[in-house]
Amino acid sequence: MGVDSDGTEEPGWDVDPEDEQGAAVVAALGRQLRAWREAAGLRPADFGAAIQYGEDQVRKVESGKRIPRPEYLDRADEVLNAGGRISAMKADLEQVRYPKKVRDLAKLEARAVEIGSYGNHNIHGLLQTPEYASALFRMRRPAYSQDEMDHNLAARLARQSIFERTPGPALSFVQEQVTLTRPIGGTMVLRRQLEHLLEVIQLPNVEFQVMPTNREEHAGMGGRIQVLKFADGSAVGRSDGAFHGRTVSDPKQLRILELRYGIIRAQALTPRESRAFIEELLGET
Repeated sequence: MGVDSDGTEEPGWDVDPEDEQGAAVVAALGRQLRAWREAAGLRPADFGAAIQYGEDQVRKVESGKRIPRPEYLDRADEVLNAGGRISAMKADLEQVRYPKKVRDLAKLEARAVEIGSYGNHNIHGLLQTPEYASALFRMRRPAYSQDEMDHNLAARLARQSIFERTPGPALSFVQEQVTLTRPIGGTMVLRRQLEHLLEVIQLPNVEFQVMPTNREEHAGMGGRIQVLKFADGSAVGRSDGAFHGRTVSDPKQLRILELRYGIIRAQALTPRESRAFIEELLGET
């Protein structure tokens, strides 16, 4: 958890002004928290001291400008003797605590029965370790604030609950060789990332392939590709090099992405060869 400039803990993350749904939920929660505090006869400063947060942070939460962390609600519940009714608000908050674009992606991934992804700059978010993801966020320019980095990291790691689904979706990943050799975050971070990959690709519903740099024929030169298919037969897809990078669901457009991804898979190393490739890299790292 971060620490604010006055030495007290930060209650959470700023509300995305473009996320109307999330802002409405946080504003309603803030009004309820204020009502509970006032009913207990506590001033913001006194309440903040009781739950180990600054007065300014309390006011931001109550005014709907700040998304409180789960522990903020737990402490508020205890101090205000709410009997679990404030802690229960965490269920509503869970729906909006992450950036809207990440929530939208996570919802699609949660519904998907099949996901295919080709990546050319970094390892796919579903496969990243916390250290690797943190290193990626630190590289962003203009730079993220620490608060934004913490928020985005929590959101990315939450998406990885997809591996806990039963039955799990069929997951296929093709990664450029360079994504496995570039030492994002340093040698030890890369080593742990490769070890994590070896663990994940052992799952029966995961196929992982490496696209060698020395391939003369390559259908993925247009950039990243991702296709998600759902149980009702519908699908969505996106590619940097097609349809202006927009997400598409039209069957004709999806067939183009699927064709490209299928050729990429055929041109890449097989899953068995790819595992051996990672093991060799790990021995050299």
